[in-house]
Amino acid sequence: MKCFHHFKDRVKSRVQKSAPILKNQNKSDTSEAERVTKSSGSGSLPRTIPEIYEEKAQNLRVFTFAELRQATSNFSRLLKIGEGGFGCVYKGTIKPVDGKGEPSVVAIKKLNRDGYQGHKQWVAEVQFLGVVEHSNLVKLIGYCAMDGERGIQRLLVYEYMPNKSLEDHLFNKAHSALSWDRRLQIMLGAAQGLAYLHEELEIQVIYRDFKSSNVLLDEEFKPKLSDFGLAREGPTPGHTHVSTAVVGTYGYAAPDYIETGHLTSKSDVWSFGVVLYEILTGRRSLERDRPRSEQKMLDWVKQYPADSRKFGMIMDPRLENQYSLSAARKIAKLADSCLVKSAKDRPKMSKVVESLKQIVQVENAESPPTKYLEDAEDNAVEEKPVKEKGASESAKRRIAHLAKISENLGGVSGRRFMIMQRAKVT
Repeated sequence: MKCFHHFKDRVKSRVQKSAPILKNQNKSDTSEAERVTKSSGSGSLPRTIPEIYEEKAQNLRVFTFAELRQATSNFSRLLKIGEGGFGCVYKGTIKPVDGKGEPSVVAIKKLNRDGYQGHKQWVAEVQFLGVVEHSNLVKLIGYCAMDGERGIQRLLVYEYMPNKSLEDHLFNKAHSALSWDRRLQIMLGAAQGLAYLHEELEIQVIYRDFKSSNVLLDEEFKPKLSDFGLAREGPTPGHTHVSTAVVGTYGYAAPDYIETGHLTSKSDVWSFGVVLYEILTGRRSLERDRPRSEQKMLDWVKQYPADSRKFGMIMDPRLENQYSLSAARKIAKLADSCLVKSAKDRPKMSKVVESLKQIVQVENAESPPTKYLEDAEDNAVEEKPVKEKGASESAKRRIAHLAKISENLGGVSGRRFMIMQRAKVT
């Protein structure tokens, strides 16, 4: 997936060249009309991210370029663990501040000076991650900002996430397939991270680049949102949206945002709906190598509505039918609500979190895990899960299912088939 710019503002903010503090940086894309309204307003406005950051900046560690070069063996290719428009990410080892104790494994992002993400995005990431604090957001440990004869150096140091990204496990066959339970936990954790940004901070934060590659997984596969270079403050009181240049990733950006440049938290909700379907289907939002009718995932899944008999056709084959059909239907309906055309009709992320919690609670109550049968005639998942509630009930359900299949078997052979099957299940 490639990032895109549909248009750029003519008004560009001034950028500090070496310090991570950039006051009012996040307001550079706000329309002139909004700025006038804010300046003439009578009430006191909430603090901005840069203002909040000034209070918490001391929590971040300032590294020298030499320290990070040593931590990565001079940015060795053998330690490179990721690459994008911003530059490269390396696995590194840093010593404690006091030089005592065991070194820590970290991820070090080195900005490509010729890359898409410039100093502005670097500052945004430092400021936003310097302010937020949540178990489902990646932790920023520190940064490096140096200007020298060889040019500027901009680096970020994060906690290391050993299981890479959700994208890797969904689409890269070299990684193990995610189990159904893990997928549910990742959905819920990612939703909680977005809900925190939208509704639990002093000022609303719009993530603006929610996608599977930005959902990282720790050693226990707990999801954490990363890459805040495109994050923005939400609209101030009395305003419905933020007017901004359109940036993001093809296949994930909300159509209303692309068309108008009006950014709201509901833009993130749309992106979350896309990722929910990616988790269910194991397909990318856009795959050019598939038949034309299947290239756009959202168009393809519309052929198999959540309430249809053939809904199971969209489920990721790597799950090997080890999933809850009823839960999958509920998640698809939740995704559909996130993907409605009208932004105001999409749910808040707090509502999405509550819905996912209910689904997870029901799943946890059903023990042991169950396998779901496929109808042999139309390949649609129709049967309810076979639960361990007693041998007689289980046998009756299986006999009924086999009886339906045996309708196509005539005469003595059909009766013989059923006698044999009854002998197996009684």
